[in-house]
Order: sequence, then C-alpha cells, then structure tokens
Amino acid sequence: MKIDLRSDTFTLPTPGMLEAIARAEVGDDVFGEDPSVNELEQRMAAKFGMEAALFCPTGTMSNQVAINVHTRPGDEVICEQQAHVYIYEGGGIAFHSGSQVKALPGNRGRIVAEQVVAAINPDDVHKARTSLVCLENTSNRGGGSCYNWEDVLAIKQVCQIHGLALHLDGARLFNALVATGQTPQQYGAVFDSISVCFNKGMGCPIGSVLMGGAAFIRQARRVRKLFGGGMRQAGFMAAAALYALDHHIDRLQEDHMHARQLAAALEKKDFIGSILPVETNLLIFEVKGRFTAATLAATLEHYGVRCLAISPTQIRMVTHLGIHSAMISQLVQLIDEL
Repeated sequence: MKIDLRSDTFTLPTPGMLEAIARAEVGDDVFGEDPSVNELEQRMAAKFGMEAALFCPTGTMSNQVAINVHTRPGDEVICEQQAHVYIYEGGGIAFHSGSQVKALPGNRGRIVAEQVVAAINPDDVHKARTSLVCLENTSNRGGGSCYNWEDVLAIKQVCQIHGLALHLDGARLFNALVATGQTPQQYGAVFDSISVCFNKGMGCPIGSVLMGGAAFIRQARRVRKLFGGGMRQAGFMAAAALYALDHHIDRLQEDHMHARQLAAALEKKDFIGSILPVETNLLIFEVKGRFTAATLAATLEHYGVRCLAISPTQIRMVTHLGIHSAMISQLVQLIDEL
C-alpha cells in the first residue's frame, strides 16, 4: 500500500467530485459568463459575509493579487518570518508588487499585536511605507497551528489605528475552522481580504478563492488578468470546489485525528525528538540519534511511505482525504517496528 504524506496537495478528486466536474455548466469566465464560477464566487462571499470573491488558479496567485492591490511599489509588508507569502511564493512580493517584507519571528508561524506595533515604520521619507499585514492560518511551517482569535482581533485593532490593510493567507482555513469552532463570518468581519485554497485538504485539482470588498475584487480581477490568471471554461474546476464545499469540510476532522494518531506513535520512539503540537492535519517532528531526517524519510519510502525532510533534523507529514484509516494503522505498525 502506497502512503503519500508529502502534502495535502497530492489529493485526487473523489468519484463524486469527478461526476460534478463532468456535468458542470460552463461558460467564458473572462467575460463573466461561467455560471459555475459565478456560483462559487457568490457562495464563498456569502459564506464569509464579504461583498465579493474571485476564483484564481492557485493560492500563490490569490495571495499575490491581494498584496498587489493592497500595496504600491516601495511599500513594506509585515508577516511572520516563515509565512508562505514570504518564503514559498518565489519572491512574488518584490517581483509583482515592488514591496519589501519585514519578517517577524513568531510562535509556530503566528505573530501578536505587540510585534506588529513595533514593526510599523514611522512616517519618514527614509523609511518604506508600512501598508499591509499578512497572517497565515493555519501556519504551514508552524505545523498546522491555528491563531488564537483574541490575537487576531488585537492585530486588527492595530491595523485600524495605523491605517493598515489586513490580509489572510487562509490556504488551510477550513482546517482551522473545523479545529477551533470559529466561523467564516468572524473572519469576514475582520480581514480586508481572505484567500482560501481548494487544492489541499478540500481535494480539488486546482483553485483558490480570494474574497474582499466589491471595489477590492474589481481591482483584483484586473490584476489577475495582468498576472495571466484569466481563465475561460473554469467552471469545471469551480464545480469541484462547489462539491468540496458541500462534502469535504466536516470530514477534515478525520485528517486531524489521523495526524494525532501518527504523533502518538512517533513520540514513543527513541529516534524522535520534539513534535510540534498537532492541531490540524500537519505533523512536524524532530529526528535524532540513529536516524537523520533524510535517512528516516528514505527508510519509510522503502516501505511505501513518502514524507518530506524539511530540514536536516525535521520531517513533515500531512494527512488528507487520500489517506484512510487502514493506511494510518499500517503506518503506526511500521513505526512501532522501526
């Protein structure tokens, strides 16, 4: 049995999702005439209590479109030092928007209001204009950690006082919502823009939705076109996302449970060091003693289990809808025998 835990981007459409794709009603989205895309955008905006939404092919594009609309060249963007928008989007903030980043050391990918206040540049011609704060929930490099809601509200207050926009990279936001019990409407009321991915735990082949105010999304649509993201019969992929909205949110709890089961098996082993707290579907742990991260990953792959060595001493495993309970039981047994 092959078990691929490298990322939740390795999910494949379920039979029900494939059927939804095959029978999707489509049109030309650049002309605004794809009914499935329009339905997805309207449903997502309504779900989060925001005015409008925009379907993008990738989360990187939706994040970079948002940053471009919120900033102007020469600005500075505040984020955590391991934020996806900073370390995993190809230098896009500089390339696309001509802005620089002030990256703050956080707690498992999360920052707090006091750090944001201290990072804001004064109104000084020698300094870049601070214009945007980006948060990530859940945090990829933080091991799927979720923001404390009170911390989010405190950061929002800082942004309001200082006239800063607040963007959320919510690539795995549905995981956070399921884990914490927070609501989409809470997020829509706080953030100026939100990006949500469907190509991870939601199981879709591609697609992210960017949400915000009506004027913001009008400009975002223009920037998406500028970035080469204008799609034609995109309704086939929007249909997959619509199916995921109806069928794949509640089941994320199963992925979280599987990650906790793997953590419980690993913590018994003498070659495992610290394990980041498991809040959602990401599991990051330290390897020590008779294994390095690379040799343990290679050993597991020999038995059909794929995972990522993300540093010389750390491995990441990600559970998703392609990983079922029998696979977890098999892997737990393998870990026990190592």
